[in-house]
Amino acid sequence: MSPESKKLFNIVVLGLAFMFMFTAFQTCGNVAQTVIRSLNSTDFHGSGYTSMAIIYGVFSASNLITPSVVAIVGPQISMFVSGLFYSMYIAVFIQPFPWSFYTASVFIGMAAAESDRRTVFIALTVISLVGTVLFFLIRKPDPENVLGEDESCDDQDMEVTESAQNNMTKAVDAFRKSLKLFATKEMLLLSITTAYTGLELTFFSGVYGTCIGAINKFGTQEKSLIGLSGIFIGIGEILGGSLFGLLSKNNRFGRNPVVLLGILVHLVAFYLIFLNMPGDAPIAPVEGTDSSSYIRPSKEVAILCSFLLGLGDSCFNTQLLSILGFLYSEDSAPAFAVFKFVQSICAALAFFYSNYLLLHWQLLVMVIFGFFGTISFFTVEWDAAAIVARGSDYQSI
Repeated sequence: MSPESKKLFNIVVLGLAFMFMFTAFQTCGNVAQTVIRSLNSTDFHGSGYTSMAIIYGVFSASNLITPSVVAIVGPQISMFVSGLFYSMYIAVFIQPFPWSFYTASVFIGMAAAESDRRTVFIALTVISLVGTVLFFLIRKPDPENVLGEDESCDDQDMEVTESAQNNMTKAVDAFRKSLKLFATKEMLLLSITTAYTGLELTFFSGVYGTCIGAINKFGTQEKSLIGLSGIFIGIGEILGGSLFGLLSKNNRFGRNPVVLLGILVHLVAFYLIFLNMPGDAPIAPVEGTDSSSYIRPSKEVAILCSFLLGLGDSCFNTQLLSILGFLYSEDSAPAFAVFKFVQSICAALAFFYSNYLLLHWQLLVMVIFGFFGTISFFTVEWDAAAIVARGSDYQSI
C-alpha cells in the first residue's frame, strides 16, 4: 500500500471509529438525565447532570497532561484505551449503581421500561466497542530510512530511545506554552467566546433533551421527542459546519458575520424556548411537569429550536477553530489545548448548576456570555491581520 493510500485508509478508519464511539456516547449523554431520573424511584439515586459535570471536569484537566501520555504510549493505544472507557460508561447504564456510574464518569474524562433500557444501552455499548476495535486497523507510516543489515540493533534501540525523549520534550514544551499562551490578550478574549460554547454545549447536549422529556403536555410522545431533537440538532450542526466551513476558505467579509449569525440564531432559539417551555423542566421529577410557560408547549417549536441550537453552535465552533488556526498556524496544539480546556471546564460548571437552576436562569446565563463572547470575538477578529503581521507575542512564548 502506497503512503498516500495508507494515509487515506487511516483517515477513513478514524472517521468510522469516532462515528461509532460518539454516536453511542452522545446518544447516551442526551438521554442520561431522563433515564437516571426514571431510575431514582428505585434503589438507584444519581444525576445525569452530575455525571456529565464529572466527565467534562476531568476532561478539562486531562487536556493539560494528554500530550505527555500520548508521547509515552503512542496515539493508537491511547485512543483504544479511551474507547474502552467510553464503552464502560455506556455499559454502566445496563445495570447502574451510583458508585459505578460516577466512577465510570471519571474515567470518561480521561427512556422506558427496564428491559427496553437494557436493550438500548447494550446496543450502544456494542456500537462503541466496534468503534474502539477499529483503532487497531490503523496502519503505521513507513519509516523514511530502512536500516541495513550491517547496522546493529543497538543503533536502532538508541534511535527509539532518542525519539521517545524528543516526544517527551515536545509534550513538556507544549504544556508550558499552553500555560503562557492562556495569559495573552488574544486568548483571554477568545476564552470568553469559548466559555459560551461550553455553556451552550451543555444545554443542547444534555439539558434541552431533558426539558423536552419532562413536559407532560407533549403527550405520550415526550420521550421519543428527545431522539428527534438530537437528530435535528445534528442536522443543524452538519448544515452549518459544511456551509460555513466551505465559506471560510473564500470569505472576504471575515469571520464576524458568521459569528453574528450564530448569536442571532441562538437568541431566537433561547427566546422561543423561554416562551415554549416551563421553568421547572430541567429539574422536574420523574413524573414530569404539567406547568406551562407563556404559550402552550408546542412540539414543532421545540424541534425547530433543536435545529437552531445546532446551527448556531456550528457558527461559533467553525469560526473559533478557524481563527485559532489562523493566529497560531505555526504551532496550533497549545492553542487548541487551551480552547478545549476552557470549553470543557465551562461545560462541567454548566452541568453542575443544571441540577439547581430553573430554565429561565440558565437561558439568561447563556445570553450574557453569548453577548460578551461575541463582542470579544469581534475584537480579536478585527485585529487578527495585524496580530499575524507583527507575529503576535506567541512566537516569543
